[in-house]
Amino acid sequence: MEKNTSCFFSNSSPNLVITCFVAFITIILVRFLYVIYRTGKPLNKRTPQQTLSTLIVLGSGGHTAEMINLLLVLQKDRFTPRFYIAAATDNMSLQKARVFENSLADSGVKGISSEFMQIYRSREVGQSYVTSVWTTVLATAHALWLMIKIRPQVVLCNGPGTCIPLCVIAFIFKVVGIRWSSIFYVESIARVKRLSLSGLLLYKLQIADQFFVQWPQLQRKYPRAHYVGCLM
Repeated sequence: MEKNTSCFFSNSSPNLVITCFVAFITIILVRFLYVIYRTGKPLNKRTPQQTLSTLIVLGSGGHTAEMINLLLVLQKDRFTPRFYIAAATDNMSLQKARVFENSLADSGVKGISSEFMQIYRSREVGQSYVTSVWTTVLATAHALWLMIKIRPQVVLCNGPGTCIPLCVIAFIFKVVGIRWSSIFYVESIARVKRLSLSGLLLYKLQIADQFFVQWPQLQRKYPRAHYVGCLM
């Protein structure tokens, strides 16, 4: 009898593991499809007094100038605290963000709360693809640590490559139920006929909740995008 019982458990254990694994994969798949379905749709209404922690991804050159223009029309008392992230080698963008936040304080805007952070680049200009494998892993791990620390409710970006790991992790957080982050992507005004690589990835993977372009021909080519006119 004992022998038969032991045989039953030994035979059923692998089946139980397989069943649990299949159930887990099914739950994740259903959740993934639900997140895709809900992406871009309005969330439950929040009270006007409720603030939203906001992650702002900065890029070098014109990206930061465009982002500052977007922030000028942002409801500062609603989208707070604000977390600015730029590449580790991009000190100029963070300096511009600090100047912007200081100007808000000087103008008497109340409830200002902001932090400034840097993230490792996946690949530097001119870096070989072989060595970029390690730097990509390092950058992804760093992005994960930052996202766990911030857990933003809103992610705002406009094209720099550093936004990709952050947006992907934000999407994964939705799937596993850690945090539901609304991702807003505004394509750079410099992109007239085709999307940037960052924009194309977010568009094709349907990661961004709202995807905006600044030229009508882009909206015709990518119909899920929203044309908002030139913001600069």
